Amino acid sequence: MPNEPIGPRLRALRQASGRTVASVAADAGLSVPYIANLENGRGNPTTNALSRLAAALGTELSIEFGSPGPVATGPVPQSIVKLSRSQRFHDVVAVLAGPGEDRQEVAARLISACVLLTEALGREASEHDWWRLLDALTLMAEHPAH
Repeated sequence: MPNEPIGPRLRALRQASGRTVASVAADAGLSVPYIANLENGRGNPTTNALSRLAAALGTELSIEFGSPGPVATGPVPQSIVKLSRSQRFHDVVAVLAGPGEDRQEVAARLISACVLLTEALGREASEHDWWRLLDALTLMAEHPAH
């Protein structure tokens, strides 16, 4: 059993790039139902299908063996989807991404962290809560503790 569910990760990457399932499916040469099933935790994709999805999403497929970190397991709340589509979110991702880091990967990790926070709180945060979180992350990235 994999350490990290593929579905939420795939959905986060797709949403971070502002893409629809249909556009990713067309670019990957896969069917919309196939990708939708993967995002919903159904199916067992081949590495070829995952490579095609990664290419369609402008990222690389990476297979690792090791200790997993916390993983968001639930659906991405609508407030996080809305947040991830904003210019402000993408500006923060640009600040958080280090040299040579893939911005889509950083965006996906940030979305996953927001989902984990929502799961830990047991409720969906407000839009203003998300903005405060992004402001705090920006301040910490721009002024790291020494």
